[in-house]
Amino acid sequence: MATHVSAAKRARQTVRKTLVNRARGSRVKTFIKNVETAIAAGDKKAAEAAFRAMQPELHRAAAKHVMHKNAVARKLSRLSARIKAI
Repeated sequence: MATHVSAAKRARQTVRKTLVNRARGSRVKTFIKNVETAIAAGDKKAAEAAFRAMQPELHRAAAKHVMHKNAVARKLSRLSARIKAI
């Protein structure tokens, strides 16, 4: 348990930020899953549309430090390559 006022405040902030970051991470995973589902179905137009919707969400996650920027770049690159291969 926090014994200082500042430590207690920091604990409260951490709880709030954890909830927000979990929601952001879950949202990113949903967008990625939508792209992968379209790729698995072999629907290039749907995959491209889902990819365009996913891009800003991944960049937002990187900007908010929910995901590392290199991980975002890697995911975008690999999914783009898979879409092009359809």
